[in-house]
Amino acid sequence: MIELPKHKKLILFDGVCNLCNSSVQYVIKHDKKNVFMFAALQSEFGKQFIKDHHIDTKKTDSILLYTSEDGISYKSTAALKIAYYLGFPNSLMSAFLIVPAFIRNWVYDYIAKNRYKWFGKKEQCMIPTPDLKSKFLN
Repeated sequence: MIELPKHKKLILFDGVCNLCNSSVQYVIKHDKKNVFMFAALQSEFGKQFIKDHHIDTKKTDSILLYTSEDGISYKSTAALKIAYYLGFPNSLMSAFLIVPAFIRNWVYDYIAKNRYKWFGKKEQCMIPTPDLKSKFLN
């Protein structure tokens, strides 16, 4: 099982999805407190994490957030919690957590289902630059 430092949060993402990669780049740019670490779901680490936590990839295949305090968050809940941890003004998005998850996830699932068609797909996972390598788990 993974042991993250107390102040770190782990984002697992679809490493071949252009939308997901752009979102990761956005989080990196706005992560002023340096709280996030990243791993592609397709990486060895990501595969082991999925196995260790018995995650059904047919139900969620685009983003997960893991924190030592809250465990695993999925789909829209993960995205909104990430926004919260980024601080103001991104944290304002977390107000949408009051919307029932089944409604939020319907919108999330619609975008996730069409993400390759709308935003494209890479042949392989993003390779972080040397500067960012310490933020990624392989």
